[in-house]
Amino acid sequence: MKIPFDTPWADFLKTETTKPYFKSLEDFVDREYAENICYPPKDQVFTAFEACSPDQVKVVIIGQDPYHGPNQAHGLCFSVNDWIPFPPSLRNIFKEVSADTGAPIPLTGNLTRWAEQGVLLLNATLTVRHGQAGSHQGKGWETFTDAVIDYVSTNTSNVVFLLWGSYAKNKCRKVDVTKHLILESCHPSPLSAIRQKWFGNHHFSRANKYLIAHGKEPIVW
Repeated sequence: MKIPFDTPWADFLKTETTKPYFKSLEDFVDREYAENICYPPKDQVFTAFEACSPDQVKVVIIGQDPYHGPNQAHGLCFSVNDWIPFPPSLRNIFKEVSADTGAPIPLTGNLTRWAEQGVLLLNATLTVRHGQAGSHQGKGWETFTDAVIDYVSTNTSNVVFLLWGSYAKNKCRKVDVTKHLILESCHPSPLSAIRQKWFGNHHFSRANKYLIAHGKEPIVW
């Protein structure tokens, strides 16, 4: 894997990637990419860290694992490459953004523009085998991304954690609520969105209101 030691995450990455669990994880990922089709492309596994530095993080969004179809995943949770049709969850995210903030539905599902404004788009598992959702779970990625969340919680203040669905809520159970804002909702997937009322959660305007109140620039969603 291409680990971005040349980014502002370098101190964290140098510490975490020397731990025994990460060596086992790295061996597993290298073998999977050598023997199978996996996503995202190997040089995009750490895109979330290259796009958003620790001191710039304003919002954290947690996904489960990358899209497992061709040309979709590029290292940012819920995001797809330019000109790829919106997956259902992403379409529902954009619908809520539009209803909540008045922003038009974008032409592209590429969320790099969010990441560059300080939105850490973190999947709990950073890789996946083609056509097999969850295939790289339980191999060490969860330990790594737990450490990322703990690092952000400990070393920053006034970050908004948008937790969509039970998996994301459980993932962030150790976030320090005395110094950060947690907004919870059901997952934006079609079944959850309708049955559990994803629409109308106003997470995007609420996040911006909090950021402004703490002297930070709001996100242009």
